[in-house]
Amino acid sequence: MTTTSITPPAYVQQDDDDAPRGFDPQVSHGLYSFARPYLKQFGLSLILMVIGSAAAVAGPYLVKFAIDEGIARNSLPALGQAVIWYLVAAVVQWVATYLRLNIMARAGQSIIYDMRARLFNHLQNLSLGFFSRYSVGRLIARVINDVTSIRNFVTWAIIAIARSLFTLVGTVFVMLALNYRLSLYTFTMLPLIVIATIIFRNKVRSVYRRVRAGNSWVNSVLAENINGVRVVQAFSRQAYNYNRFRNEVNRYLLNNNLHAARLISIFFPTVDFISTGAIALVVWLGGAAVMSADITPGVLVAFVLYIERFFQPIQELSRRYDQFQATMIGGERILELLNTPVEIQDAEPAEELPPIEGHIKFDAVSFHYSDDPSTPVLEDISLEIQAGQTIALVGETGAGKSTLVKLLSRFYDPTEGAVRIDGIDIRTVTQNSLRRQMGIVLQEPFLFSGSIHDNIHFGNLEASYEDVQAAAKAVGAHEFITNLREGYDSQVEEGGALLSVGQRQLISFARALLADPRILILDEATSSIDTQTEQQIQAALALLLHGRTAVVIAHRLSTIVNADQILVMLNGKVAERGRHLELLEQGGLYYNLYRMGFQEQASEAFSD
Repeated sequence: MTTTSITPPAYVQQDDDDAPRGFDPQVSHGLYSFARPYLKQFGLSLILMVIGSAAAVAGPYLVKFAIDEGIARNSLPALGQAVIWYLVAAVVQWVATYLRLNIMARAGQSIIYDMRARLFNHLQNLSLGFFSRYSVGRLIARVINDVTSIRNFVTWAIIAIARSLFTLVGTVFVMLALNYRLSLYTFTMLPLIVIATIIFRNKVRSVYRRVRAGNSWVNSVLAENINGVRVVQAFSRQAYNYNRFRNEVNRYLLNNNLHAARLISIFFPTVDFISTGAIALVVWLGGAAVMSADITPGVLVAFVLYIERFFQPIQELSRRYDQFQATMIGGERILELLNTPVEIQDAEPAEELPPIEGHIKFDAVSFHYSDDPSTPVLEDISLEIQAGQTIALVGETGAGKSTLVKLLSRFYDPTEGAVRIDGIDIRTVTQNSLRRQMGIVLQEPFLFSGSIHDNIHFGNLEASYEDVQAAAKAVGAHEFITNLREGYDSQVEEGGALLSVGQRQLISFARALLADPRILILDEATSSIDTQTEQQIQAALALLLHGRTAVVIAHRLSTIVNADQILVMLNGKVAERGRHLELLEQGGLYYNLYRMGFQEQASEAFSD
């Protein structure tokens, strides 16, 4: 199977579209801001690089001195002196290189540490609208890959490029000083090196781009199949997925890696062959010059050694050029991410929201997403909820229920109108002070890696161990927790994979109760719970809702019938409102929803 017969998905090709990129002043300035605190380390590394490179350049000259002044003149003192200085130069080079690598490793890792910390903090503060437009998996892959390319360049390549340039210039200077004719003969090979490098770089760039796309494709398919392993096994698609991964995804990456290896196996031997040709030319012409006494044997030997040092930095610079391009691309992506504005920000100045009673008012609220202003999500919503009341939102998918509670939590701001709590426009207070007095339980409860205690404690970091247990007992989670081998210290793994959906939801209820919010939002929080578990938490829900203002998105009858007010949402508007029996008597949308879904749930509950 050839590489041309396999094409990765469009999103993979787009994500790895690393077009050639030269020096970008804006990207360089942005990356420099991270390196600025470590300029002293860079300066010290540069000094050590100069010392080490000077010691390396001095080596062949000392060999020339040993041959001409020691061996040719039968002078043991001169020979011994040359050997001693040669060893001193080698020691200086070793020490300078050791110290430089250690300093640059520390500086480079510190820069990446700062960059990762800033990225993490920025990602946590970005608005929900950003994550709705940007795949989380793609985002994580971008951050990891781009930060890694920047780390490699900062840690190793910057000083390596300076060292190669300094070594190249120093070598050329010494060669010209020794014998300009032999130097010019050596330089005649440079056009061949340049041609070979250009051909190699043009060919390998597209191959490396396909390799990066292949890596992204492999990671994407692995993550997808691991996350969907239950579906794979349920439909017995293991063999199908294996063959697809082996013959398409993995084969694509293998073929392009082999192609890159073939190009490398041609390029570097080619450069070595050209270097050997230069040495042969110098030995032939230089040998004739030695025989005619135009130059000394030491000069010829030194030239042979300098030729090797002349071509090494050229190869190094060729390799670093592609790394430099990858750094420009990665830096542009990282800076683009860091410069992504946080759409929902505190006002200047924003006040702390005082302790609230929980009175909520939606004042002629409308909303549309910024990238689609022609499609309204909510239109002219006017709603008032008294403190301590429970309001239920029902309606078909896409009616605007979740958007309404997101506006209340200020995950989005309304495009028109205002949301007020106790008469205060929530846009005028800090987000932290607002959300500290809110509790949210989602349809798909999310648990962090760690213990059950840690996940409940997440609701109030100042709560004691006894408070955590009390919250769990109140929502009916204490019994199943204590039946686990390690009780509250049991590890739940990422996402709570070791617990059932109902158990995860009970823990999320305990977390919300521990936060002791004045306003509680239940976003279809009982939809994933079986009837038996639901009956278990009804008393807990009554405790959770008591004395609190609650906004409940639900499609279960049990969480609706006791609501103080039910809003029926349709196409972003409030189509009906009232209590359960009132809406049934109207015979409208709520009545139809009840007949299609809620009545069936009621029958199931009574039959159980």
